[in-house]
Amino acid sequence: MLNISDKAPLFSLPNQDNQTVSLNDFSGQWLVLYFYPKDDTPGCTKEACDFTDALDEFRGLNAEVIGVSADEIESHQKFIQKYRLGISLLSDIDKTAHKAYAAWGLKKNYGKEYEGTIRSTFIINPEGVIAAKWSNVRVRSKTKAGESKHADKVREKLAQLQAE
Repeated sequence: MLNISDKAPLFSLPNQDNQTVSLNDFSGQWLVLYFYPKDDTPGCTKEACDFTDALDEFRGLNAEVIGVSADEIESHQKFIQKYRLGISLLSDIDKTAHKAYAAWGLKKNYGKEYEGTIRSTFIINPEGVIAAKWSNVRVRSKTKAGESKHADKVREKLAQLQAE
């Protein structure tokens, strides 16, 4: 289990353009790394679109946003094109990064247990250290004020961390 202030596990995975992306590529800047179950499904689409909508704000905070799933590169390409996503998506077919970030494990749905992606988000600081994390993420939550987006919570936490 990863904790705040742990060194982020290294990864090198292909993105939607089949270019290798590594944690070290983000040295000196903030990284929002999120793990999601499957391209082009309702929750994952909302999450990817929410991060895309806020991408300029994240970049204004010297942060890049990267999504990771076990989907194939071709699936990422279609997903990005269909929803005009601005974020990069990494393909972790063998789930190495998922497991390193504890984003793969036992889940329950309607009383049945199975292994799958645990929707998780990490903020990694410019030194490669985990500065914040969320596990079992809810993409959208109902609040008295309306709907709360996970991407907004992540952006607010990033701004708070940078202000400290």
